[in-house]
Amino acid sequence: MGRPSTKAKDLRDGYYIEVRNKNQRTGIKIRRDTKEQLLLAIEEYKESKEVIILGKSENGVMKDIPGLKNS
Repeated sequence: MGRPSTKAKDLRDGYYIEVRNKNQRTGIKIRRDTKEQLLLAIEEYKESKEVIILGKSENGVMKDIPGLKNS
C-alpha cells in the first residue's frame, strides 16, 4: 500500500453538469457524450435537484457550451 495520488484526475472528453441537493455545497459531476444527452439529463434532474452546467471538457480543458446558461 502506498501513498494516495495528489494529482487531480483529468476529466474525460464530454459535457459536464454538477447535480446537488438544494441548499448543499457539494454534488456529483455527471458526464454525457452529446449536447442532446446533456439537455435530457438537465431536464431530468432540474425538478428535484440543483443543476450547475460546468461546460465541455476537451483534452483536459473545460470550455463553455454555446447556447447554454447556468440557471
